[in-house]
Amino acid sequence: MSNYTSIEKKWQKYWEDEKVFVADNKSSKPKYYYLVEFPYPSGAGLHVGHVRSYTALDALARKKRMNGYNVLFPMGWDAFGAPAEQYAIKNHIHPSVAVKENIKNFKSQIKSIGLSIDWTREFATTDPEYYKWTQWQFLKFFEHGMAYKAKKNINWCPKCKMGLSNEDSSGGVCERCGTEVEQREKEQWMLRMSDYAEDLITGLDDTKFQDRIKTAQINWIGKSTGAEVNFKVKETDEDLVVFTTRPDTLYGVTFMVVAPEHPIIDKNKDKISNFDEIEAYREKIKNKTEFERTQVNKDKTGVCIKGLTGINPITNKEIPIYISDYVMMSYGTGAIMAVPAHDERDYEFAKKFGIDIVPVIEQITGEVKENEKHKESIVAVLYDEKQDKYLTINWGDLGGRLFVGGTRHDNESAIDCAIREIKEETGYTDFEFVREIFPINHHYYAYNKNQAYEINSTGLLFKLTSDATQEVNLDDDEKDNFKVEWVDEKTIRKEVMDELHITTFTNLLKPTAYTGDGKMINSGVLNGLTNKKDSIKKMIEYLEENNLGHEKVNYKLQDWIFSRQRFWGEPIPLVYCEDCGWVPVKEEDLPVRLPDVTNYEPTDDGESPLAAITDWVNTTCPHCGKPAKRETDTMPNWAGSSWYWLRYMDAHNDKEFASQDALKYWGKLDFYNGGMEHATRHLLYARFWNQFLYNIGLVPNKEPFETRVSHGMILGEGGVKMSKSLGNVVNPDDMVASYGADALRTYEMFIGDYEKEVAWSEQGLNGCKRFIDRVVRVGEKVTAKNGYSEKLESLIHKTIKKVTEDIDTMKFNTAVSALMILLNKFEEQEEITKDDYRTFLILLNPIAPHITEELNEKYALGEAICKSSWPKYDIAKTVDQEKEIAVQVNGKVRATITININEDEESIKEKALTAENVKNHTAGKEIVKVIIIKGKIVNIVVK
Repeated sequence: MSNYTSIEKKWQKYWEDEKVFVADNKSSKPKYYYLVEFPYPSGAGLHVGHVRSYTALDALARKKRMNGYNVLFPMGWDAFGAPAEQYAIKNHIHPSVAVKENIKNFKSQIKSIGLSIDWTREFATTDPEYYKWTQWQFLKFFEHGMAYKAKKNINWCPKCKMGLSNEDSSGGVCERCGTEVEQREKEQWMLRMSDYAEDLITGLDDTKFQDRIKTAQINWIGKSTGAEVNFKVKETDEDLVVFTTRPDTLYGVTFMVVAPEHPIIDKNKDKISNFDEIEAYREKIKNKTEFERTQVNKDKTGVCIKGLTGINPITNKEIPIYISDYVMMSYGTGAIMAVPAHDERDYEFAKKFGIDIVPVIEQITGEVKENEKHKESIVAVLYDEKQDKYLTINWGDLGGRLFVGGTRHDNESAIDCAIREIKEETGYTDFEFVREIFPINHHYYAYNKNQAYEINSTGLLFKLTSDATQEVNLDDDEKDNFKVEWVDEKTIRKEVMDELHITTFTNLLKPTAYTGDGKMINSGVLNGLTNKKDSIKKMIEYLEENNLGHEKVNYKLQDWIFSRQRFWGEPIPLVYCEDCGWVPVKEEDLPVRLPDVTNYEPTDDGESPLAAITDWVNTTCPHCGKPAKRETDTMPNWAGSSWYWLRYMDAHNDKEFASQDALKYWGKLDFYNGGMEHATRHLLYARFWNQFLYNIGLVPNKEPFETRVSHGMILGEGGVKMSKSLGNVVNPDDMVASYGADALRTYEMFIGDYEKEVAWSEQGLNGCKRFIDRVVRVGEKVTAKNGYSEKLESLIHKTIKKVTEDIDTMKFNTAVSALMILLNKFEEQEEITKDDYRTFLILLNPIAPHITEELNEKYALGEAICKSSWPKYDIAKTVDQEKEIAVQVNGKVRATITININEDEESIKEKALTAENVKNHTAGKEIVKVIIIKGKIVNIVVK
């Protein structure tokens, strides 16, 4: 049976002829809906990554059918969008022709690996019968005020010549071609996706998505709870409103920053004395993308607005207002309050422009204790540049290695105290002050004084300027108890254990904003509070009581840019009339089809190629009948994929996108597989789209997907990414031709943990081919006997249990491993029964369907496996009836014996005493006692 190709074609034809995998919308069986993200039919065809996810879902679908379910497992084609258009341009053919050719190839490849697809529901997003309903649903968005046109800065790809959403330009580059994106102002159609931000977060509670997918979506939506605060502008009658998640830090606000696009600038142009400087800055940054502008590590730039002054609403102090590109109009209010002591970006900005830094949160070290006394103290670090070492006090067993420290006298400054302590404790007199850091709130217990202390400790750094010293005058309890030692940073990191001292050292070496929690200081009514939530709540209450602000929830999620300046996309079904404005195309005139053109390449001026086709553009207004023009932008490639799973439920309905009966029968998509790269794009768009349809009563479920999983990528040999340039791309067609579809499927399921990246190995594929060959050969041992072989029965039941559970939890690699173990046992037998072999074949069938069907038929084991039931296991028979236990003589293992789990103690004792090696060690000796620990060990005591 070496010709696997003919076997594969035979069973693929059988499944198709018998309509085995066609789902029934009126079945009385329980339903289950599996879906793998439909592919973009590229010219490159199917790759082994597709095979991994497709085979996995196919295995689940095949098993679920054998469990008695009416399974829907469809396939279609995501065929609109830039990739298809670019492929067509490159190959000088029309996109529609390219798509048809590529779909034909893709479908042939998918069929060759034997997927149990219901092909009767197949469609492409480019089918007019399909995109009619995409257009119809867009008009629902328009009708409900959820679609609008607005001028805004968009991400523009100069190579693809089209606008991109933030999701499509993550990292500042075009997702399609890798080109750095630019900023352009353009009128675009938008969908009010931001209105659904909270629903998109809370809706995740009603799903069984993988945690990493939920986290990715929540982070992308970017919910922030805080306050909107009103800052008066001294020279005007208006307020600058800012959103902040940390209103508790308002006392530390020392400047404000507004986005370069903020309207307050142009509105007060006459008041700004350096408006030319501001204009020059705006011109300089106008083409920067959001990604470039918000990079955390980029150099901070900005210009102070001379002529506008902010007023801190809490302190009433005047503060400067700057413009800087790191503030975006698209997030919050386009203005921020800057707290440089507690925000790294603000800290860097303040340092660069010489702005005051006021700490309002004190870092806490140590543990708070009862009855603490308060002290003001310092920790002083003295650095010798010549040695590249730091001065320490080594107390040995009395306290370990520390820096110079001490308590401040009344009215003594931190710097004066530090200078005094260095001289008194070390004798060094010649050093200069370098810097001081924010104070630390430290708690400790002084055992020598039997007292707990809370101290406000200021850290100071000094640099040694000479080796000059003076005589050291120490208290009696300090004399000869410590050594003054210069040590390097590595030693300090290893030996300074005191939390206050090592924290002070770290902060002194790399001073920056303190962004953690702590004790409120310099903050009026908040002083002394240590719970951040309490501090925020108290400040918001104060703001609201004094009409200075209010609580606010904000989201990073923005509205969806729904226009593309391309030809190959769904036409937006709107026309513009000078009298009526934007008017929907009548439902009876849908779909608005793309015109038949020869030139569809994108334009340099950013206009859609459709704009030049006047015969198509010029039309009449559906409302008043006067001349009007069609919208020439097309929808994004994400449009058709934002509802496609609904169409599979009723794929050929020409009256509606799906009947309510079909929608109610299939309900949620039970199990959806796709790449992690789509967690914040397709998956978010699809959930938003479905929630909108639910809210207007068109679908029965608010959340479209019950379970969502993502698979790991398949890398090339050696663990490097597959790419054409490296010549390591694996073509599944070649693998099927050389090894057979079942071997390829088995290998892709056996290759490793489904959720993790794995490296391709053709040697591993060959090993799975040998496994399939062995499955074939072991069939020669089949007899006419029915029932399970006595020797194999327990293992078969264990294997049924293991494979059942592993497939259900997508642990395909361990399922295959269990089947390999059972096959090994088959090979050890003289013969196996028909039931032994048939059960094995059914268990293997979801992964290797062709050869298992063939062998089932060859040995007349029963009806076709695809029409059979999944095997059941007897839990009692999954427990081993026999086990080996050790036999000890005077505590040393001398033998092992095999016992039945229900065997009585007298029988076990007899087996132990008659074991050959036990007899050797008991001969001529008195057996004092035989101790049997049931099921574990026998211990014989002799003398």
